[in-house]
Amino acid sequence: MLDEAGWSRPVSMNRRDLDHLERRELQLTIMAAAVVFILAGALALFMYPLVFVHPDENSKWTLRVAFVGFCVLTLLFVAYLFDRQRTVAKLKQQIIEELERNIELRIQACADLLQTMPDVNHFWDRFAMEFRRAMTMQRTLSLLLVKVKPGLRSLDQADNAKAWSEAAKGMSRRLRPTDSIYRLAANLFGIVLPQTDTTNANRVAMRLQAELQDVSIRHGFSFTTSVHNYPEHVNSAHELEDIVRSLLPETVESDVPVSTR
Repeated sequence: MLDEAGWSRPVSMNRRDLDHLERRELQLTIMAAAVVFILAGALALFMYPLVFVHPDENSKWTLRVAFVGFCVLTLLFVAYLFDRQRTVAKLKQQIIEELERNIELRIQACADLLQTMPDVNHFWDRFAMEFRRAMTMQRTLSLLLVKVKPGLRSLDQADNAKAWSEAAKGMSRRLRPTDSIYRLAANLFGIVLPQTDTTNANRVAMRLQAELQDVSIRHGFSFTTSVHNYPEHVNSAHELEDIVRSLLPETVESDVPVSTR
């Protein structure tokens, strides 16, 4: 089943529960085989005097053939039960391995998507170009910042990559062709909205919040958005740059080119 972000939503599995179910199924198979063996053995014991001790001379060999055939069929049925158990266990293991392989491929796809996203260096170049264009043509320019806050539930690196990837895909679907999205830091996205006033930028932010709500519920994160507009909120590029740098980690902030500052 595909979720809204376009990813196949895997069934939540617990290895301990799977092992427990596997043991229960093996126990049921052993119990079924034991019941069949006991009932068949009891019936064979009742048949034995009639077949071998006090046989009817007219049907002696027919009864003996039927007795041997009954015992052989019983053994074959018990063997079938165990062979079926082994075959089903092998198929389940193959399905689990295939599912784990698919999950690893999706995680790798998430990581690849995040790595191919424009980073903070591309953001500074695009921002500088759009700001100069807005000043020259006397148009508006909005900057939408989306910050991800981890929730109470701690996730590993793979789950984080999947959450960031789903968030990026969801936001990209809601943007116009002229807009551009960047991953400024591990938990910060920046969206440049050319020729967008504050009202329309807030509408874009509401659409993104609606898109991110499902990701937030599934992965236990919260998202906050902030809109900064030129010339309504700031009057220069340095003011917008200071706002962005205040949200960046020190390691990322130090990578900002001097020419952009």
